Amino acid sequence: VRDIEKSMERYWKVLGIGPWDVYTFSQETVRDFTLHGQPVKQPFKFMLAVTMLGDIQFELIQPVDGPTLYESFLKEKGEGFHHIKEKVNDDDIEETLEKFKQKGIEVIQSGKFDEDVFYYLNTEPTLGIIYEIGNCGKIRAPERRYPPDC
Repeated sequence: VRDIEKSMERYWKVLGIGPWDVYTFSQETVRDFTLHGQPVKQPFKFMLAVTMLGDIQFELIQPVDGPTLYESFLKEKGEGFHHIKEKVNDDDIEETLEKFKQKGIEVIQSGKFDEDVFYYLNTEPTLGIIYEIGNCGKIRAPERRYPPDC
């Protein structure tokens, strides 16, 4: 999304979706961040707002600075549905990544945030959407919540 504040407000007011937990992902909070197989060495930052819709975790992501998949997606396609994530146990992640690699599907972005690990796979050419796998590991308390009184 271009403006995470306006997006959270729209989803809350129009659909009642929320409350949203808000996090900042940057070189200070994300470890081992890669883009297209290369370590990201320059500063980067994106905002993430997350809420639950039943059993589904719904995210709004606003690129702020530096190279990310979110920034290129927003430039090329505008706002919209970016990816879906499958929870994979820590013990099975390497095997799962290898199965995708054998199908010619490479990791295009990855990183670690607290105990959470994430791998975005280049499935868009064949599926029309990016597929993410990760462990859905424990992360810190959010920086803030929208709306603040929830």
